[in-house]
Formats: sequence, C-alpha cells, structure tokens
Amino acid sequence: MRALTDEEMKTVLDKLANYMSDLKSLIAPLEDGDRYVFRLNHSRVYYVKLSIANLATSIARDSLLSLGTCLGKLTKTGKFRLHITALPIIAAGARHKIWVKENGAQPFLYGSNVVKAHVGRWSEDCPEHQGCVVYSMADIPLGFGVTARSTTEARRLDPTGVVCFRQADCGEYLRDEDTLFAG
Repeated sequence: MRALTDEEMKTVLDKLANYMSDLKSLIAPLEDGDRYVFRLNHSRVYYVKLSIANLATSIARDSLLSLGTCLGKLTKTGKFRLHITALPIIAAGARHKIWVKENGAQPFLYGSNVVKAHVGRWSEDCPEHQGCVVYSMADIPLGFGVTARSTTEARRLDPTGVVCFRQADCGEYLRDEDTLFAG
C-alpha cells in the first residue's frame, strides 16, 4: 500500500469533484488530530484514516486485501473508475441529487438508467453531463450517475426520456460480488 502520486491524486480528485461540492472536507484534519488519506493497493484507491494506514505498513502488500473504504480503481490507461463502495462518501457531499419514486427504484437497482417518469424531484440548476447521486424518496442513497439533460431540458422531455445515466447502484453488490473486491 502506497500513497498516490500527484498525477493519480489529481485524477481521483477530478472524478470526485464531478459529484461533490466540497473536497476540502475529505482531507481536512479531524477533531482528534487524525486525518483521512488516499492509499493505493492493487490498483484500487482506498480512503482511510492516516493512523490505520500507518499500522497497515507492517502487513505485506500481497497479504493486504482491503483497508478503509474502496473508492474505485485506477485503470491501466490512467483513468479512475468509481465503485459503488464510494457511495456513502459521495452522498455526504453531493452537489446534485435526483430522487426516484418507488416504481423507479427497482429498475435503477437492476442496472437501468433513470427515466423522467421515475423522477420524484431533482436539484435545481443541474447542468448536463454532471455527476449526481440518486436517492429514494426516503432519502436513502441508491447509487450515482451522470445527468443526461439539464434540469430545464429534462422538464420538457417525454416520460420515457432518460434523465440520468447510471454509473453505479447498490444492486452491484449482488450482481458483481465476484469481481467487485477481487484484484
């Protein structure tokens, strides 16, 4: 497990900035003097307390499977792909939100995009192709995606028009359980 390089850190923070409004809260010192850091192990990026990351240095890299919260994976081409395991962190600081009705939650959790007929409400002034977190009407985060249309364009869409392209949803825990945490 090692710290991210400057280029890797920029890639990760750029991806997170698409979904979150305040990135400073991710790396700000905690009340107890500790802070959270990003660490890389087997091409996966983890978000973990510094004190725990320091303790993990005594474990061999090949023996260490996971540590902290897995945010996603750095691909061989240098891009960063967010995993569903990053949802609690993204949802806490989400800039744009979409709430789906009960009849739209199940299709979304099965891997479908969000259509206008399933939207209960959404954040105002959400631009096109911006990251957003998808919630149930009970304010439970279900996943995240990228808006297909801006809020003003989406209001004029027909009910079957796609409002949000799914990137990840909680159903991935079941659909991808074999590969989600595997190297």
